[in-house]
Amino acid sequence: MRDFFTESNQKLQSFNDFLSVPRKIVITTHQNPDADALGSSLGLAAYLKKKGHHPTVITPTDYPDFLRWMSGESDVINFEGERHETAKKLIANAEMIFCLDFSILNRIKSMEAFVRQAPAKKVLVDHHQQPEAFADYVFWNERAAATCELIYELIEKLGDKELIDIPTAECLYAGLVTDTGSFRFDSTTQEVHRIAGELIAVGIHSNGIHRRIFDSNSFDRMKFLGFVLGEKLTYLPEYNVAYMAISKEELSRFSSKNGDTEGVVNYGLSIKGVIMAAIFTEKEDMIRISLRSVDDFSVSELARTHFNGGGHKNAAGGRSSESLEKTVEQFLALLPQYKEQLVGN
Repeated sequence: MRDFFTESNQKLQSFNDFLSVPRKIVITTHQNPDADALGSSLGLAAYLKKKGHHPTVITPTDYPDFLRWMSGESDVINFEGERHETAKKLIANAEMIFCLDFSILNRIKSMEAFVRQAPAKKVLVDHHQQPEAFADYVFWNERAAATCELIYELIEKLGDKELIDIPTAECLYAGLVTDTGSFRFDSTTQEVHRIAGELIAVGIHSNGIHRRIFDSNSFDRMKFLGFVLGEKLTYLPEYNVAYMAISKEELSRFSSKNGDTEGVVNYGLSIKGVIMAAIFTEKEDMIRISLRSVDDFSVSELARTHFNGGGHKNAAGGRSSESLEKTVEQFLALLPQYKEQLVGN
C-alpha cells in the first residue's frame, strides 16, 4: 500500500493514459458525508466532466441539508434512496471508481460489496491513517488536512488548474475550511493556506461559504445544542476529558436531522484544559462515536483499538454494537489506562 502514484511518474502516467479517453466513472465517499467528503466528490466530478468523462457521485447514505448548496449536488445519488438499482448498475458498469475521504471500504456501508466486486479500476484519494490495500491507484497523504486539498493537488499535478472554476473552487474550499476547523487545527499548513488563497483567487466569496456551512442552523438544532450543552455535557477534570451521550429519544425530541450532531463534540474540546472530547450518538443499528483531541493524544489509536474505528490523530470515529449505556461505561473504563497521556503525570 506504499506505492502512491503521486510518488511514481510511471503510475501517474498510467493513470493519465487511462483517462485520456472518455470514461464512465463513479465517485463515492464515506457514509454520512461531511463537507470534505461531498466537496471533494463534487469538485472532482466537475473537473472530470470538463475533461469529457461521465462521472456520477454516489453517496452511501444521505447528508446534511447545509451541504445542498454545492454545485452538482442535485445530481448526487443516495445509495439508500429511490435510485438504489440505478446506483448498483452504475457501479457494475463503471470503468473507474474514485473512493474519496475514507481509508477502508467498510466505511461505505452497504455499497462495500458492490464496489469490491466491480471490475472497474479503483482510485483511493484520502488522508486517514492505515489505508486498506484495495485500489489500483493510490493518492494518499495522512499529513494532508483534507481530501479537498489532495483533489486540488491532483488536478494541479495533471496540469489542469485552469479548469477549476468558481463552483468547483467553492466545493474544494468547503472541505478545507471544515476539516481544518476554520484553519485553526494543527493540520493547517502553509500548503493549505496556499491552496485556499488560490481558490479565493478564482473568485469565490469565502465568507458566503462560511455562512452556508456554519450559520444555517434550524431553530430545532439550536434548541438541541442548548439541551446537549446544558444537560448532557459531562466534564471529568481528573482525566481532562469531556463527553456527551445522546439517545435516540433525545434526537427525536428535537426533530434532529442528519448532520445536527456535526461539530458538537468540539464544544467539549473547547473547555479549558480538556485533552479529549467524545460524543456518543445512538442510531438505529449502532452507537456512533466521535472523538477529538489536542496535542499528542491519539484518538485514532483509541478508536482503532477499542471501537472498530480510526481516523486522524486528533479527530477520529468509531462505533459500538452495545447499548448507549454500556458503550459509555466501556469508554469510562478505558480512561485509567490512558490517564498518564491525558494528564501528563
